[in-house]
Amino acid sequence: MKLSMPRFDQAPVLVVGDVMLDRYWHGGTSRISPEAPVPVVKVEQIEDRPGGAANVALNIAALGAPASLVGVTGDDEAADSLANSLKGAGVRAMFQRIAHQPTIVKLRVMSRHQQLLRIDFEEPFATDALALGAEVENLLEGIKVLVLSDYGKGALKNHQVLIQAARARGIPVLADPKGKDFSIYRGASLITPNLSEFETIVGGCVDEADLVAKGAKLMADLDLGALLVTRGEHGMTLLRPGHAAMHLPARAREVFDVTGAGDTVISTLAAAIAAGEELPHAVALANLAAGIVVGKLGTAAISAPELRRAIQRSEGSERGVLSLDQLLLAIEDARAHNEKIVFTNGCFDILHAGHVTYLEQARAQGDRLIVAVNDDASVSRLKGPGRPINSVDRRMAVLAGLGAVDWVISFPEATPENLLAQVKPDVLVKGGDYGIDQVVGADIVAAYGGTVKVLGLVENSSTTAIVEKIRGQ
Repeated sequence: MKLSMPRFDQAPVLVVGDVMLDRYWHGGTSRISPEAPVPVVKVEQIEDRPGGAANVALNIAALGAPASLVGVTGDDEAADSLANSLKGAGVRAMFQRIAHQPTIVKLRVMSRHQQLLRIDFEEPFATDALALGAEVENLLEGIKVLVLSDYGKGALKNHQVLIQAARARGIPVLADPKGKDFSIYRGASLITPNLSEFETIVGGCVDEADLVAKGAKLMADLDLGALLVTRGEHGMTLLRPGHAAMHLPARAREVFDVTGAGDTVISTLAAAIAAGEELPHAVALANLAAGIVVGKLGTAAISAPELRRAIQRSEGSERGVLSLDQLLLAIEDARAHNEKIVFTNGCFDILHAGHVTYLEQARAQGDRLIVAVNDDASVSRLKGPGRPINSVDRRMAVLAGLGAVDWVISFPEATPENLLAQVKPDVLVKGGDYGIDQVVGADIVAAYGGTVKVLGLVENSSTTAIVEKIRGQ
């Protein structure tokens, strides 16, 4: 299955469910308490992150999709913190605030990237289910997907009212289920239990065939459109009536923290389906996103640049020959990862040892190297009749094969000034004995605060000399 990045900006999603605040106290530990055999943590940083349904909405917004959220909180400082964080992330949040009850807060005491203790502040909410249902129904106009993020904390009192309201409008409903009664999700388009939650409902699964059979029965019993069972290090399994089971392996390189991984899965699924992706493609994207999030500490959102880079890596298209639009997108992703962009240009007609050494030196000036290549017509104007020896597509293919080169692009003008004005590299590199003020485009780069560097060339290496030698001159 070939993966591509969906257009999330026209994919509005509404999330309804249990909102909570994930609070982290970070600090060092250097001694044991004299009062009890426990470490003493000197708190140096307090960090608040949206959790539960709020984290689902945050993940959707981080992918670039319009996200709305309906949930229940207390009328307190924690609710204010949640509201401010979500507003800052572009999430339209509507809370049913209940006085004299605390917003659900999960406090984690952290030291050296390890969780030492978790303290939960929560009470069952006396949710006004009718008011919440009416608010959701008023918000469904224009929504592409409804997500029920159920943590069993009391925000969702009448699942069927919400499911039927969405189905009446042709809106898919995705549910992250909890509890021992999945009948409350009857008629959902997709539910996403983990293996433990799934086996609580259907019984233990002795093998893949047993899982598939029990999943098929559950879908039939509950009129489900599909079932996605997340299985930790064994990946995930998608079941659909009338289709063969689809098994996806786990994509994580290193598991650091599984907090919020289920939120990432359902948020990526929801955004992808809202963007018009078919379910198998959406599941594959969610699997990639889950592989990213478990490598992060605590509750975390996956950004569009992170997901796009994961797609490129999985498709083997992270490097190579790009169009201008593709290059600008790749640069945006690189900068989101705090990578320094280096730019150089030339004809590169016959690649020789001098070019290879120079490009390796150029790459060492940053994290990503762009090589801009004169097209055939501009080389002819610069070098005269009979040049180039190799066409531009061949020259770019050879350059793209070098380990030092990340991206290759061609340009039609004699100089790359128009390209530089759009790319805005952090470092412009040129080889030769120029003064910096003689480098074409140096003024453009200097104007926005970039750096210009001149690197020496390897002696006795010249394309022109090689051509003349071949011609017997």
